[in-house]
Amino acid sequence: MGAAAVAIPPFLRVAVLASNAAEQHRLATLVEQCGHQLVELAASPHAVLTDGAAGADLASAAVAVGRVDGGFAGLLPADADATQIDAALRAVAAGLTVRATTAETRDFDPLPEEPPVLLTPREIEVLAALGNGLTNKETARLLGISPHTVKFHIESLFRKLGVTSRAEAVARGMQQQIVEF
Repeated sequence: MGAAAVAIPPFLRVAVLASNAAEQHRLATLVEQCGHQLVELAASPHAVLTDGAAGADLASAAVAVGRVDGGFAGLLPADADATQIDAALRAVAAGLTVRATTAETRDFDPLPEEPPVLLTPREIEVLAALGNGLTNKETARLLGISPHTVKFHIESLFRKLGVTSRAEAVARGMQQQIVEF
């Protein structure tokens, strides 16, 4: 279990640690765009924003921007904007871990739709009765058929829907919009 979340002030004290002056300036500008106060690493910041140049021992939670490996509390892509940086800094300051999604995880292919199950009108009636919690005997009386015929239709439903229980049959029927209750 991680550390408990703590209250975060509206403006964080953030230290910036970068591998070169240009990157130091870019990260500092992002921190200022977020409305946070830039402080030195020795000033006990709430969080540290870095490009991975963590040669120093980071006492505060750190957010690394770019292709960085390591034990940082936050990892963001190099093109992270001020809104993302702000959210990550606040999260790590509260004791949370931040990992940005990658293009591969965002642009996933949805699961293929299951082909609709073809049920007879009587099977649909039996499925509706199952959804209403009726027993085989009650369903038989309602539909004017024998309990044995109801059992036959239920077995056929289970096979066609690929399920093993009444609850699964009803759930699959609702999922495929075969019946509504």
